[in-house]
Amino acid sequence: MSYSQRRGLYRSRSGAILGVCKGLARYFDFSVFWVRFIAVMVLLLSGLWPAVGIYLIAALMMKPEPLRSFANQDEQDFYDTYMDSRRRTARQLRRRYENLDRRIRRMEDRVTSREYDWESRMSSG
Repeated sequence: MSYSQRRGLYRSRSGAILGVCKGLARYFDFSVFWVRFIAVMVLLLSGLWPAVGIYLIAALMMKPEPLRSFANQDEQDFYDTYMDSRRRTARQLRRRYENLDRRIRRMEDRVTSREYDWESRMSSG
């Protein structure tokens, strides 16, 4: 079982209707058949609207299953943060890339400076 399936409740991307039952089955390690059977029984016993309402609320609250499994906890945390607050994650990524861009510019300035060229000529000769 992959890391993403051991941790977290997700809607399955390959489920029949929005993937709720399959996601619940994976999370609780049940057979999908029995989870769907229970869902149908709740539908028949409670009526159409309560069961459909609960199912739709569950579908909206559950995050979609990641496209690939997580290699470690950091990837899991990043995915959860992204799914909870995409704007905050975009700001974090923007800051990270701005810092990386700043570092690359400093390296370029150093490598393209006259002092670097002079030092490389002196050390190779």
